[in-house]
Amino acid sequence: MNKRWDFLNWVKVALLALVVVLSGCRMTVSLTGGNIDPRAKTVYVQTFTNNSSLVNPTLSQEFTTALKNRIQSQTPLTIINNTGGDYNLEGEIINYTITPVAIQGNDAAAMNRLTITVRVRFTNSFDENQDFDQTFSRYADYSSSQNFTAVESGLVNEINDALTEDIFNKAFVNW
Repeated sequence: MNKRWDFLNWVKVALLALVVVLSGCRMTVSLTGGNIDPRAKTVYVQTFTNNSSLVNPTLSQEFTTALKNRIQSQTPLTIINNTGGDYNLEGEIINYTITPVAIQGNDAAAMNRLTITVRVRFTNSFDENQDFDQTFSRYADYSSSQNFTAVESGLVNEINDALTEDIFNKAFVNW
């Protein structure tokens, strides 16, 4: 009985020590590894106008919505509809081009590339050292045997996803 009593007391002491240690610890988890100022509550995302020479009429709205959705899904920030947020993202789409890649022996392209380039101005009202004015560019390739209008929407979604991830990481994760 004495050995059992010693073992039970040892378990109780160990559990008590564990509770004391864990109650003294504080753990913060960020799902994105983000670097958002705890005072920040709002973000303004301007509609990115399409200033490229080749214009996709829905790209401006699709890109802006994709950027807002990424911010809403990965931060606690509230998106506001006017300038003056704790964070502000503004800019324009400056390039939307289709270029041939993978030229074959008969001077025909086996693949084409859609490239979208966006200029982004980010301001952080708490730390101007985090501000940036930068160009982001991403592309997606598709077979030249495919009709561009048939694959355009999927390509734009793929590129928008990559662009918004790059912009989000630069603005909020500092990668």
